[in-house]
Amino acid sequence: MDPDNYGIQKEREVRSPYPTGVMSAADERSWSALAHLSAFLNIFTGFLGPVAAFVVWLLYGERSSVVARHAMRSVVYQSLWLGGLLIGWTVTFFLTAFVVGVLLWPVMGLLTLAFFAHASFEAYRAYRGDGVHPYL
Repeated sequence: MDPDNYGIQKEREVRSPYPTGVMSAADERSWSALAHLSAFLNIFTGFLGPVAAFVVWLLYGERSSVVARHAMRSVVYQSLWLGGLLIGWTVTFFLTAFVVGVLLWPVMGLLTLAFFAHASFEAYRAYRGDGVHPYL
């Protein structure tokens, strides 16, 4: 035993099964767009859109920083929008009992459509390879 080497371990290179930068640019664009398009799962399930985008982040986040960035932004974006829409529709239905909520139905309908329109636009931008919003 060497007294000068007590407690020092050899450095070992840790290898990931998927090194970064393995994905082609086309695959990065496709998976980034799919992360944004997962918002449409909310039509059928109500909440699985962010879960699907999170799964894309888990599976492909280590392979590509571009996919990781788009997928995580999609998770946050969808979660915030769904929370806001849930609160908005709850208030609208509550106020419908007082007839005021009927006036909010078209507003909430437009906001709901805006959520899907914006998710589609982000998927389009991701597929074109444009990147993400500068303010997010």
